[in-house]
Amino acid sequence: MGQDITLDDLDARHHEVLAALRAEAPLARVEAIGGWVVTGRELAVAVMRDAERFTVDDPRFSTAQVVGPSMLSTDGPAHARHRDPFAAAYRPSEVTRRYETVVTRMAGRLVAELAPRGEAELRRELAGPLAVAVVAHSLGLERLDPATLLGWYDRIVAAVDDVTFGREVDPAAWQAFGLLGSALDSSARRPDSVLHGAAQVLTPTEVVSNAAVFLFGGIETSEGMTANALRHLLLHPAALDAVRADRALVDAAVEESLRLEPAAARVDRYATVDVELAGSHIRTGDLVVVSLAAANRDPAVYDDPDAFRLDRPNARTHVAFAQGPHACLGAQLARMETRAAIDAVLDRLHDLELVEPSAVAGTIFRKPVALRVRWSTSAG
Repeated sequence: MGQDITLDDLDARHHEVLAALRAEAPLARVEAIGGWVVTGRELAVAVMRDAERFTVDDPRFSTAQVVGPSMLSTDGPAHARHRDPFAAAYRPSEVTRRYETVVTRMAGRLVAELAPRGEAELRRELAGPLAVAVVAHSLGLERLDPATLLGWYDRIVAAVDDVTFGREVDPAAWQAFGLLGSALDSSARRPDSVLHGAAQVLTPTEVVSNAAVFLFGGIETSEGMTANALRHLLLHPAALDAVRADRALVDAAVEESLRLEPAAARVDRYATVDVELAGSHIRTGDLVVVSLAAANRDPAVYDDPDAFRLDRPNARTHVAFAQGPHACLGAQLARMETRAAIDAVLDRLHDLELVEPSAVAGTIFRKPVALRVRWSTSAG
């Protein structure tokens, strides 16, 4: 089957295609992506935890070609050297201390500005701006115009796409990366910045490379995570009513949404040795794509895996934030951000409903194309 799958199939029928692959075996060769796809949860976890045989440290890693070596593109001692200086700032207790009040305030302000209108597109007008504001605050760039930061981000992301598809990189991308570096250098000099400690261990270039990685995760995947969670609740009015009535269920909604539609649908690894995996021979250098989206819907682990259920007892066993040495460092901050957005929406937007169907798109990052909603502006 893997011979016949196209990238368009993976975009338009993502979960259907992955389920068909998984029904045959937990690993399949898919020529459209030029490598192997892991679809079973048990095998996905094994590959992600085995950095010796399945590494991110490969010349084909396009992000590293643009931003340089970072915690995203190294393994072993080099990975620890890049990651460890940031780890303390993203412990759950430290995330709560640093961000809970400010993130709640940011989400509340954004929704309050939307409330009188009675309608909005919640991905671009809530999830996206909140993601930008949170990552800017996290990196000490809160004084920077959000539009400027987004402009730099868009150019850098475009450069990664250019490298991926063998195109020449627009010089504007390198200029944007340089401007980002200057802004981050100023932030790293502030003792209260999460970059300050890293700057004592890493070179200035390495600090910028790792901060750029946080920028990618903090904007792209956090926007998708929040938009996906709101979409799932809007598509299931009974669940939305239940969460509105009992805010303790917000966490359950967030975790089930992460399981059902992780914003980062896959992580890529490269085989460092010839290895037998699930009955197939993987050769040194082969691309091995771990489908987080498929692993999260493995019927061997999750009953009725395509359903959105607030009462799912094992929802938190999802792998939406990956596992192993490259598990997402900002997971707790991302959860906090999405919870704050849901709470703010429930607090201020009443009789909320979708205006039109909200299709999800993407093969690497997945989120609604648009999330158009309306609500009552009547008091009460």
